[in-house]
Amino acid sequence: MANTKSAQKRARQSIVRKQRNLSKKTAIKTAFKKVDLALNEGNIEQAKVLFKDAESKIARAAGKGIVHRKTAQRKTSRLAQRIRTSEQK
Repeated sequence: MANTKSAQKRARQSIVRKQRNLSKKTAIKTAFKKVDLALNEGNIEQAKVLFKDAESKIARAAGKGIVHRKTAQRKTSRLAQRIRTSEQK
């Protein structure tokens, strides 16, 4: 446990930030799963709408440093590629 008053405050802030970051990461995973489910059902139009939401969430997380910028780009790109290939079928 932290000994000084400032170290105790930093420990409390760290816990709050960890919870906030975890909830945002979970929201991103859920958004991706929704797009994936829509693609598996063959509902491409719904997948496109859900993709916009997922793309927005991951871009915001990357901007705030919750996920790495290149990780965000990679995940968005792969999801967009899946939608494009589903459209061509």
